[in-house]
Amino acid sequence: MGGAVRKQFLLLKGKPILVHTLQQFEHCSDVDEVNLAVPESAIAEVEALVSRFRLHKVARVMMGGSKRQDSVANVLKKIPLKDADILLVHDGVRPFVETKRIAHLVRLTKEHHAAVLAVQPKDTIRRSAGGGFFDQTLDRHALWIIQTPQAFRAEVLLRAFQKAKKDRFYSTDEAALVERLGIKAKIVEGSYDNIKITTQEDLEFASLILQRWQEKGLF
Repeated sequence: MGGAVRKQFLLLKGKPILVHTLQQFEHCSDVDEVNLAVPESAIAEVEALVSRFRLHKVARVMMGGSKRQDSVANVLKKIPLKDADILLVHDGVRPFVETKRIAHLVRLTKEHHAAVLAVQPKDTIRRSAGGGFFDQTLDRHALWIIQTPQAFRAEVLLRAFQKAKKDRFYSTDEAALVERLGIKAKIVEGSYDNIKITTQEDLEFASLILQRWQEKGLF
């Protein structure tokens, strides 16, 4: 955002974005516990928010890493897991994930070992290899915009991270790590409301989404 306050703590209708996000998982009966990876300097602030907003499913607040993959790896090291457990990885600045989609994701992961929320692009997508001119129009029906949560059986995600560490391989999401094991993630239709708030424009759009959700009784 370019400001002094981390985007997770920016207020959306008087409440930090992170709290809005966590409350969606708090209200989902398919979620047993939540583990948070945050910057070391923010641990105390997050713990205070967890207490203030009575987020009872938050089991641990721990230090994250320099990259998303490092943060998830830190969490995996510190939580007790059984092979059949279902793990969901979610961005703290995606507050508009519906509980029904979280539940659907969990159910499909039990069957397919890996499942990811995604939506198809609405616009025509063109490629430019050099940056100056377009050289190819892509078939948007074959393209998906990846969202979170991404869900996996615990033993699958653990193996994927072990292989990535051994190979010194980094990716921007967990599904790519799991694919390196030969396991494809099931596509689960997401929502265009499930935005990742990363710019000031996103924050303004999020206010409109929240107002609409509140009118529908979703928030």
